[in-house]
Amino acid sequence: MKAKSVFLAAVAAMASLGLALSAGAYAQEKKLRVGFQKSSTLLILLKGQGTLEKALGPLGVGVEWNEFTSGLPMVEALNVGALDLSADVADTVPLFAQSAGTEFTYFLQERPSPTAEGIVVPSGSPVQGTADLKGRRLAVAKASGAHYLTVVALKKAGLVFGQDVEISYLQPADARTAFESGAIDAWATWDPFLATVEIGSGARKIDDGASTGVSYTRFYPISTAYLAANPEVARVVADELRGMGEWVKANPDEAARLQAPLVGLDEGIVRKGNERRSYGVAPVDGVAIAEQQKIADLFVEEKLLPKPIAVSQVPVWEAR
Repeated sequence: MKAKSVFLAAVAAMASLGLALSAGAYAQEKKLRVGFQKSSTLLILLKGQGTLEKALGPLGVGVEWNEFTSGLPMVEALNVGALDLSADVADTVPLFAQSAGTEFTYFLQERPSPTAEGIVVPSGSPVQGTADLKGRRLAVAKASGAHYLTVVALKKAGLVFGQDVEISYLQPADARTAFESGAIDAWATWDPFLATVEIGSGARKIDDGASTGVSYTRFYPISTAYLAANPEVARVVADELRGMGEWVKANPDEAARLQAPLVGLDEGIVRKGNERRSYGVAPVDGVAIAEQQKIADLFVEEKLLPKPIAVSQVPVWEAR
């Protein structure tokens, strides 16, 4: 009888252990699905060091990383339940998403970085300023921050977007090939792509946010449903992004050394791009929303958005 009791106790212990392991595995199945792209410096560094996983571990939350080549598909993925958090995207991206009926919440912003995007021409180009682009070809990614920069820069130079200048909508990889082969005369882009052609091929900047009054604020959109269900996860992510932004600015050389192999770029290119980004992560404020409305109104005026939108209709996370 004693042997039988020992056996039954052992079976019970093993069953309890199995249940505990199953419960632990189930807890770890809770995920934060994050989208990122090549310009997502803070998330790339958090991913590379496993920092976010460590910070969310006590909450029983794992992290799933999903790479995108552009910003708009990331925000659209929030709407269909494929992502929970989008990496930082340029100011125009949420506007195109909202116009298309995408549901999301403005989570965080990175404070303005006006020199981190610009219009460049080849080193030997006769073009000296944006006004000289009349009758020439310019490439830009549709719905990017550089898209807004291009509209404003051409308008300031007395040129009409899509009329006085031939516009080619190209993503960075294709645009760089076209730029370096001479298939286009100018390229409107952002860091690290901007720094890549400046250092790699001697491209010359003829305009940027500082000279046109374009602030270039980047935003972190988040799934409205995920945020409502996981406010504690949002607070942890906000703290980690804010801390990483401060660390990058305080340690530019170390940040470039760590980031360069993660994005496949030389340290000098990464460092130059990082110098021009603010990485000042903060809650989205009224100034940023007002600027978003200004951009939306201009894009409607230029018939780049199909209908007027009210930016204030999109929820904004309130940090507590």
